[in-house]
Amino acid sequence: MPKITRYVSRTIFMMITMTLVVLSLLDFVFGLIGELKNVTETYTAIEVVIHTILILPGHIYNFIPYACLIGVLAGLGLLASTSELVIIRSAGVSVVRIVWMALRPAIFFIIVAVVIGEYIAPYAERNAEARRDLVRHSWVKPLPQNVWSREAGNFMYVEAVKPDGILKGVTRYQFDDQHKLIAASYTETATYQNGIWHESNIIVTQINSENGLVHSHIEKRDWQTDMTPQLFNILASEPDELSMRDLHYYVNYLEQQKLTSSSYSIAFWHKCFQPLAIASLVLIAISFIFGPLRSVTMSQRIFSGVVIGVIFLLLQKLLGPSSLVLGFSPMVAVLIPIVLCISIGVILLRRAS
Repeated sequence: MPKITRYVSRTIFMMITMTLVVLSLLDFVFGLIGELKNVTETYTAIEVVIHTILILPGHIYNFIPYACLIGVLAGLGLLASTSELVIIRSAGVSVVRIVWMALRPAIFFIIVAVVIGEYIAPYAERNAEARRDLVRHSWVKPLPQNVWSREAGNFMYVEAVKPDGILKGVTRYQFDDQHKLIAASYTETATYQNGIWHESNIIVTQINSENGLVHSHIEKRDWQTDMTPQLFNILASEPDELSMRDLHYYVNYLEQQKLTSSSYSIAFWHKCFQPLAIASLVLIAISFIFGPLRSVTMSQRIFSGVVIGVIFLLLQKLLGPSSLVLGFSPMVAVLIPIVLCISIGVILLRRAS
């Protein structure tokens, strides 16, 4: 029995690895070709290669669930096409035991995905963007759609963020309890030290009904706020590029400020349930080998895996925004495709056993 377990697990492990390598290489090549059009005198071809390599871990993290799906379909399908799977069943190995044999290599890739998603991809992608912007613009620029933030009655806009806790071009708008604009300020540079932002070269505009607009210039002042360099760096990244720790930290901050955190909550639950999503895709792959895909060709199995993966991805993409519109929990939106896969897998396996 241990030999059979090792043989089946090794076959599936090799297929998952091959699938992941092929997907990663294709992504690297197409990403490199797409980025080469941005080459300039400072942003050279070598910098393009470095940038593409740095963002690759994040793409590998996204590929792992579908590599496991296709790898299990291909691995067990190979055993089925050579009648080895029939022999294994004839030897008294139960379907549940075969499920465990297939899950063993998947568990390894689940651990790899968690490590990449938490400790490698977020920092690699952040460094990739920072390096590219420093080379091209001599500054680190945040993403345009994420530079706005709100804290109590203040709205903030930041032109640029440096990794060492320096902000450039901070515009703040202050509103009263009646939501009327009472003041605005523009800070050329803000530096974070000892829990306080130290602003320099500030232009302040006071708005009142008696004097209208009153402009003043301040050389230096302190800015007390809960916004930290970590939060500004989070703002400069897409939710999908953040680690679970950063997402949890920012979601808590938004909830404290009574702001909507749904998009970041969806990203958090996606990462939180990623291991369960991989296991559900592996389960449905196993059930398909014992059911609808028992006697089809390898190419048909791979095509089926791609179709299942696309459907799973579309469900995730559709249900996430739907939770924002319809008002149900982002956790439920993430769990629906996973529960659906597990349910289909269990039903098909029960019929096969």
